Amino acid sequence: MSDHDPLAQDFVQFAVECGVLRFGSFKTKAARMSPYFFNAGLFDDGAKLGRLAEFYAQRLLSSGIEFDMVFGPAYKGIPLGAALAVELARRGHNVPFAYNRKEAKDHGEGGTLVGAPLKGRVLIVDDVMSAGTATRESIAIIQAAGATPHAVLIALDRQEKATENGQDVPYSAVQFVQRQLGLQVSAIAKLGDLMHYLAGHSDAGLAEQYLQVQAYRERYGVDEG
Repeated sequence: MSDHDPLAQDFVQFAVECGVLRFGSFKTKAARMSPYFFNAGLFDDGAKLGRLAEFYAQRLLSSGIEFDMVFGPAYKGIPLGAALAVELARRGHNVPFAYNRKEAKDHGEGGTLVGAPLKGRVLIVDDVMSAGTATRESIAIIQAAGATPHAVLIALDRQEKATENGQDVPYSAVQFVQRQLGLQVSAIAKLGDLMHYLAGHSDAGLAEQYLQVQAYRERYGVDEG
């Protein structure tokens, strides 16, 4: 995917307009001060969630990733996976959907899994991948059920170094999942797409944000080669 990817550019603009992608100074889980913040929880009405699902579906169907069902990890992945499953069905690709709950239930259907039985090649849907922890938990759940964790679909790839034991490592969480865990990962947009979006605007505020994001990427970015 190049920085000229029209789908990614449309998505970045959509995220900015929704207030999901914000600029300023934000502390990340890795205790870094980031000049931007992506909060998928702010896709907070039916229209936004429906449009988001369209972006996920378009990226997924154009990626060539083959899968048998969708899995949404608790908590943010649950509405994302559900919305994607609805949009895929609308496009003629009706697939099973499941999600997990954080706490096991001791009545009713019981257990931590809800929805369709986990079978075949499972696609994990989430918003961003910061440390890869949620993905590793999902992989364990899927494998325990006898299914195959096959790929991960996320909204934004921050393309920055992961941390292990408080130290920066030379690869991102996405690269770890791809190289060490062997799963395909597809993102609607990447940090490079965000920079391309900022660079293409004459607005003085956005031009300043570009410099801030560029400096952050130079410090924490990973080699995509």
